[in-house]
Amino acid sequence: MADLRWAAWPALLAALILTAGAAGLCGIAILTRDDAPPEGVRVSASISGSGSTAQKGAMDAWRTEFHRIHPDLRVDYRPTGSGAGIAEFIAGTTAFAGSDVAMRPEEQARADRRCGNKALHLPMVVGPIALAYNLPSVPDLKLSPATLTGIFTGRIIRWDAREIAADNIGVRLPHSVIRPVHRSDNSGTTHNFTSYLKAAGRWPHQPSGKWTGAGRGVTGSTGVADLVRYVEGSIGYVEYGFASNARLRTAQVRNASGRFVALSPKSATQAMEGARIISGDNGLVVEFGYLTKNEDAYPIVLITYEIACSKSSEPLVRTFLSYTASDAGQSYLSLNGYAPLPNELLAQVRTRLGDTS
Repeated sequence: MADLRWAAWPALLAALILTAGAAGLCGIAILTRDDAPPEGVRVSASISGSGSTAQKGAMDAWRTEFHRIHPDLRVDYRPTGSGAGIAEFIAGTTAFAGSDVAMRPEEQARADRRCGNKALHLPMVVGPIALAYNLPSVPDLKLSPATLTGIFTGRIIRWDAREIAADNIGVRLPHSVIRPVHRSDNSGTTHNFTSYLKAAGRWPHQPSGKWTGAGRGVTGSTGVADLVRYVEGSIGYVEYGFASNARLRTAQVRNASGRFVALSPKSATQAMEGARIISGDNGLVVEFGYLTKNEDAYPIVLITYEIACSKSSEPLVRTFLSYTASDAGQSYLSLNGYAPLPNELLAQVRTRLGDTS
């Protein structure tokens, strides 16, 4: 693939937006058809949610299978981003939200007022964050946390920089310019990625859903994956499912044990070892360390929460989330680039939902 200069990005972005727009229109038509009940069967209940783009693949699979099992019930989900999903839930325009970060205290207070009771965080998806890159001459790239910080702050600007060479001994690296790609919208993936870099790679800024580093921004996980696929020399952080669907190469990342580990659902689940569950009135918020010493752990992961009212006036919310936490629901995760919840955490989620089966 020819090298695309930064000067060509406006035209490329415009083309991708037009393509995405066309695809989006087709997607709406497809979803409308797929979600429609069989002929002669009336939909008796429906709910909508929005938020995390990270869980879109899992949510699409869940919604399709849930509708197959319950043809008279329908669940809609819009991947608007974690920040937007929380805002829409608080405003009362959705029945639940998906978020890759727990709500801030002021958001929690507003969500509680909206519910008239407690708004709960229910972890549902373990999502590995891939370092997707477009470097045809380097099929197996390795990157340490400090090197990643150098790349995404703009301090390391060429692929054959000494820091990258030290991570890839014996590999011939091109002298081409590195083109970092990041999310431009308020993103839980960004918050989790910068939290990892802060903990492991001396990231100079506070973790945030708003990007503070170098590079070019684009909205949504699909946008990041598309740009990395089309721009040679680029690298971006994106959920594994998006990188896999776009057939992008992903870098091995050095964990705190000193080992470079490839991303997989199994290695992502290993990163949750030793996670601490904060159980309280606000649901199950998970704290885990990015500096796990587990040699087999891929260290950059996120937890996606479903946020819902503890005493929802819409029973379908609990019915649907009980399905996503079931063995059947969790079994779809590995098939779509995610990792299932650890057993201990899953048991607590089911208890909160009143489903211990």
